[in-house]
Amino acid sequence: MTMLPCPPRALRTERLLLRPTCASDADRAFEILNDWEVARMLRLVPFPPDRHENAKWFADHQREWEAGQACRFSIVDGEKMIGLVDIDGIDRHEGTLGYWLDRAAWGCGYALEAAHAVTRFAAEDAGLRKLKASHAHDNPASRRILARLGFVHLDIVERFSRPRNETISQWRYVKAL
Repeated sequence: MTMLPCPPRALRTERLLLRPTCASDADRAFEILNDWEVARMLRLVPFPPDRHENAKWFADHQREWEAGQACRFSIVDGEKMIGLVDIDGIDRHEGTLGYWLDRAAWGCGYALEAAHAVTRFAAEDAGLRKLKASHAHDNPASRRILARLGFVHLDIVERFSRPRNETISQWRYVKAL
């Protein structure tokens, strides 16, 4: 089992604060995920989002961190949460990198900046040796981010997309840390 640093600590980048998520982030996340353009790029989020399900998920983040299963960070610009970056499914020194941002924050380099910081955290603080990541076939922005982070394309698989309610092609990647 991977041991995450406890208590959870915040990370700083040049422009952003990445702080461990808390239950009170659920309402802001709900607002962000109510945007179809954001939700459709995620595989497991319902659309429209379910406020109760979202709140329940955020309320479980502290337990996941303490159990070494996931570390989730709210991406904060100034005083406002603009998204989330996480490492999920942590097991045997591996995990899966994920991120999403408010559409108003797209194109500013925030996803790359946050994902880079969390990738470094995974290697240096969490002791992970490998990260996986994926994106929908029609998400070229994530493809570019993962390439810039040094992820290597692994394959393309068919996966069910909950927000789209259909099977999509998902591009999968891996990075040794």
